[in-house]
Amino acid sequence: MRLTLYTDYSLRVLLYLGAKNIEDLSTIKEISDAYGISKNHLMKVTHELGKLGYIETVRGRGGGIRLALKPKDIVIGKLVRQTEEDFYLVDCFNPESVGCIISPVCSLKGALNKALHAYIAVLDTYTLDDFLHSKEELAALLFPNQK
Repeated sequence: MRLTLYTDYSLRVLLYLGAKNIEDLSTIKEISDAYGISKNHLMKVTHELGKLGYIETVRGRGGGIRLALKPKDIVIGKLVRQTEEDFYLVDCFNPESVGCIISPVCSLKGALNKALHAYIAVLDTYTLDDFLHSKEELAALLFPNQK
């Protein structure tokens, strides 16, 4: 299973915001510059993260974004389910697919489905907080010009 860039960027935004003090605001430009990724992509990602309730937006001069939830309340598996377009590991997972000729007798689909559920179940055991234990080191990499 490979996560889309959309989910990857969603996780990066949350890690960036989680590495800051909870009340501190960040801008999309700061996050874009820190990771070296497209500001336009991040605008779409942060908009969706706001709609999903993961981040809050403060408008106006001096505005920005910050986490809307405590890191311990952000379940990684839930985020992945909300940000991935689909989980079609193979063509036969897609209900709109023409299908595979061996589908009526194929047991591979069941094994792959079981593996997919195990993958998500593992992610459900982690929260954003689990990835912020080295917050100082993370902050040093993301905010090198800050003390």
